[in-house]
Amino acid sequence: MQKDFLDIADLTPDEVWSLFESAKDLKAKQKRGEAHEHLKGKTLGMIFAKPSTRTRVSFEVGMFQLGGHALYFHEANFGKRETIPDVARVLSRYVDGLMARLFGHEDIVELAKYASVPVINGLTDLLHPCQILGDMFTIWESRPSLEMLLKERREGNFNDLIVTYIGDGNNVANSWVTMAMKIPFTFRIACPEGYEPDKKMVEQANQSKVGRVEIYREPAQAAKDAHVLYTDVWASMGQEAEAEMRRQIFKGYCIDGALMKAAAPDAKFMHCLPAHRGEETTDEVMESPQSIIFDQAENRLHIQKAIMVKRMGKR
Repeated sequence: MQKDFLDIADLTPDEVWSLFESAKDLKAKQKRGEAHEHLKGKTLGMIFAKPSTRTRVSFEVGMFQLGGHALYFHEANFGKRETIPDVARVLSRYVDGLMARLFGHEDIVELAKYASVPVINGLTDLLHPCQILGDMFTIWESRPSLEMLLKERREGNFNDLIVTYIGDGNNVANSWVTMAMKIPFTFRIACPEGYEPDKKMVEQANQSKVGRVEIYREPAQAAKDAHVLYTDVWASMGQEAEAEMRRQIFKGYCIDGALMKAAAPDAKFMHCLPAHRGEETTDEVMESPQSIIFDQAENRLHIQKAIMVKRMGKR
């Protein structure tokens, strides 16, 4: 197992399934009120160049529940006031692990290179791996074959699963693409021309012959018979100046009630949050019985606990 967790592509399929099983176990223990202090006495340093609600709270609460402690560092000028190698080597003398939520992906790669403790990618402009691990865990948790898959993990898969993403091919979409390198499912994305996920990642996913990635222009075609419809904001953090332009470009890429009807009858709606209601989706969909947005938000906590235990616990 690698020291760091920067990208789903770096995991083996067995490691992905193992994280799901660990998250399920940790979640159950938390619900039952059982002690699971696997990281007692350990400290996680959390570096935020980008602010966040879910990422900060889930990692901080997760460390507390695991018996450890989390420290928050707001570093708007990360890598400028002090070099990344120096930050990595100094913090490695103080803490047992680092989680960073940054802009440039190259910055977290450099942080991991020079840190002697495990580094976890809380988000970069390129990838959002914790989010998609939590999301796939949420889908896995809701499937009736869960117990069978637990018993026959190496044989279990998602061959019949179609996840359709409507919107910008951003870091969330890129991490869905990398998930298709590890688990056999179909990932569809409907987006305007020029807003596709990373081309190299798409090629790697399809060459892996594990899952399949398909790109559409028409949302209704991509949504047909899908088991999950998923979206994110059209303008991510750092793209505020493009917000109005993107609203015009992405007109017609809203997940509303009509688009949900094009999906499978029991389709679920997912959104990584925060949402711009009335843009990429509607109140009708977000508040519908098909919406599992708050289940997936909760599961960020449990999957990240699993990641921290695997990376920061006994190796």
